[in-house]
Amino acid sequence: MQSENQFIDLPVLTEKNITLALKREDLIHPVISGNKYRKLKYNLLYAKEEGFRTLLSFGGAFSNHILAVAAAGNENSFETIGIIRGEELQQKLGLNPTLSRARNLGMQLKFISRDHYRRKGDTDFIEALKKEFGDFYIIPEGGTNGLAIKGCEEILTEGDKQYDVVTTCVGTGGTIAGIINSSSSHQEIIGFSALKGGFLSDEIRTMTTGDNWKLKTNYHFGGYAKVSETLVDFINNFKTETRIPLDPIYTGKMLFGLLDMIKNDNFAPGTRILAIHTGGLQGIAGMNRVLKKKNLPLLDI
Repeated sequence: MQSENQFIDLPVLTEKNITLALKREDLIHPVISGNKYRKLKYNLLYAKEEGFRTLLSFGGAFSNHILAVAAAGNENSFETIGIIRGEELQQKLGLNPTLSRARNLGMQLKFISRDHYRRKGDTDFIEALKKEFGDFYIIPEGGTNGLAIKGCEEILTEGDKQYDVVTTCVGTGGTIAGIINSSSSHQEIIGFSALKGGFLSDEIRTMTTGDNWKLKTNYHFGGYAKVSETLVDFINNFKTETRIPLDPIYTGKMLFGLLDMIKNDNFAPGTRILAIHTGGLQGIAGMNRVLKKKNLPLLDI
């Protein structure tokens, strides 16, 4: 399944003579959208080939990945288990649109403390889960592994070689690694980190040998899942101007950063840019609950 490239028409792009297209990966599936679809594709095939009947993964309150695993399992006849960070969320499940939807898709949810969650990679932790649930195929938090990178290598198509720059948001690094691997040597790949800190560059280097990329770490708005009134206003204005919704955790921050770079002449006139819309729109409802508690403006749905 392929997404479409949608050209963006904004005054700053005309002023700076920049061509910007948005690859609408968010449209490739109604629930398993964007990079989650790509990351799960080969993991599902492998799990089926190896005879697994259950998928298990990890995530937080409004995890795109958890919902995607639940939907993928539901469509492909797998049982699914989600190990959820935060015991307190169990008491508020009915107020959480992401986790409620995952449960309705058949996912069994296990809520654990944040301290316990930090041990999710330990052998004894996994063995305890197997005693509780039986055998399962583990998909890492966020979905990134070798098979996920293979799936993300399919984001760029032959027609995308016309672009000089390709941008994507970065969480665990798997999506940008796949894009780097399948990019052409003349292209510059720019990742916009959704997390605070520069450690992601080292993570990305473990997943690709490409050197035609760089990571922008100054548009995270305070860190993972942190937003501000400025970001909310930008996302709402972008939707009004282009009719394209953005999520506040990943793609919204990338487009904010990219347009800021264009405004400040970081690209030569005539540059052709392709930005990847990685989906995640399901998280808007949950984020609006957080924004409402903070008396901040809400995101348009």
